Formats: sequence, C-alpha cells, structure tokens
Amino acid sequence: MQYQPPQKLEAAIFDWAGTLVDFGSFAPTQIFVEAFAELDVTISLEEARGPMGMGKWDHIRTLCNEPAIARRFAEIVGHAPSDDDVTALYERFMPLQIEKIAEHSAPIPGAPEVLEKLRNQGMQLGSCSGYPRVVLEKVVALARQRSIQMDHVVATDDVPNGRPHPAQSLANVIALGIRDVSACVKVDDTAPGIVEGRSAGMWTVALTCSGNTLGVDHDTYQAMPEEERRSAHQRIAEQFAPSQPHFCIPTINQLPDVIVEINKRMINGERP
Repeated sequence: MQYQPPQKLEAAIFDWAGTLVDFGSFAPTQIFVEAFAELDVTISLEEARGPMGMGKWDHIRTLCNEPAIARRFAEIVGHAPSDDDVTALYERFMPLQIEKIAEHSAPIPGAPEVLEKLRNQGMQLGSCSGYPRVVLEKVVALARQRSIQMDHVVATDDVPNGRPHPAQSLANVIALGIRDVSACVKVDDTAPGIVEGRSAGMWTVALTCSGNTLGVDHDTYQAMPEEERRSAHQRIAEQFAPSQPHFCIPTINQLPDVIVEINKRMINGERP
C-alpha cells in the first residue's frame, strides 16, 4: 500500500475559552482568584493567567509551585501547598466555575459565522478544553444556544494526560474518523494548546488577541487604537514563538484566510 498524503484540511480542532467563547478568557482565571481567596490567599488575575491551557488541577498545582504564591500560602495556612491542598483548592474551584460559567459564555464575535463557513467547505469541527467534563458540558450547552455547535468535544478528564500532551486532539481525530493528522489544524489561544497540536502532528494557529494572554474583553479590544492592536498582536506572537505555531492571527475571524493558505501549502506537498 502506498501512502497518499492529504491534499486539504479535513478538520479544525478548537479550544473553547478565549478561542470560541469568552473573549479575554475571564471565566477560568477569575474563578482561580476566588478559589484562593476562600483560603484568604491572594493571587492576582495576571498570576492566575500564567499556566492557562493546562487542565485545572495541573493549573492550580503550577500556581502553587510559584515561589511568591507558595510563600503567601504558607504564611496563611502554615505550610507549603501540598497535593492535598491543591485538590482542596480544585474542589473549591469546581462549584464556583459551574456556578459562574454563564457569566462569561458569549461567543467570540464572528465565531459562529467562521464555523459555518468551514462546515460549508466540508470540514469537520472538533474541540477540546482545559475544563473537566462537568464544566465543559455547561459551556457546550450555552454555546449551542448561541449557534456554536461542534461535531466532537473532549474534556481534559476524558484522557489520561491533558495539555500539552496530544491526547485530546488525537481523541478528536479518532472520533471524527480523520485518516491523517496532517489534515487537521489546531486553533488555540494558549501555548500549551499549541504544543498539544504540534505534538499531535497537526497544523497550528495561535490566537493572540481574543484570549488569555492579552486578557481584555471585546469592547476594550475594539476601543484600542489600530496601532495598539497591531502592537499587541506582534508582542503576543513573539511570546508564542517557543511553542512554534505555524500561524499567529488576532482572532478566529482571520482563520478562513489561514485555511486557504494551508490548503495551498498542502497541495504543494508541505506538511506540518
């Protein structure tokens, strides 16, 4: 049997918060701040954003490994944060997240139209998230009410290893029946999500301005002068460089043009 490389993309696999919904990725980050606050441990929104893209338990563990946060925790609780403490924080985080997810569930402007355009081109739509299944099901249900519906959804606790491991993206490949991972593009607003796609052998597109790194809501972004937006895009694209995305674009709205470019490259024999 002879290997026949694909000639065009067959599927796009999306992150959720900061990519499809919740411009600025506020839902997960604000709840981390509140979960720590219940123990009287103060962390900033900027600190909470640091490990974004990981599964939530791993995210909290990474935060607790930060020397400044660990020191504050020890001053209040009396000891350095252990895995049991991380689990306790995670258990505080979960009900807060479920309760407040609707407050930050609005689609990224333009996302429903982009998804419809990709479907009309014959592409399947997969998705994955750092959210566990119990939270992601609520995110998906709210998104469906606002014209965002995916062909498959993988939560971080559906697989043995979450991001930056490739398991979630590969679970989408299997479920969607894609014959070659190089016919997939992973779209994400975090470095762990881009590494996930890279590790899975996919094309990757990093979103610089709708997600966690810029961390502003859509109205604030729209009010920024054009030069400031261009500067933010360039600065964040440089921050993404170690994860090696194939493309960096401000928001999902520029994705159709990237799809066209990837398909041209695939016809010319280029692979991710």
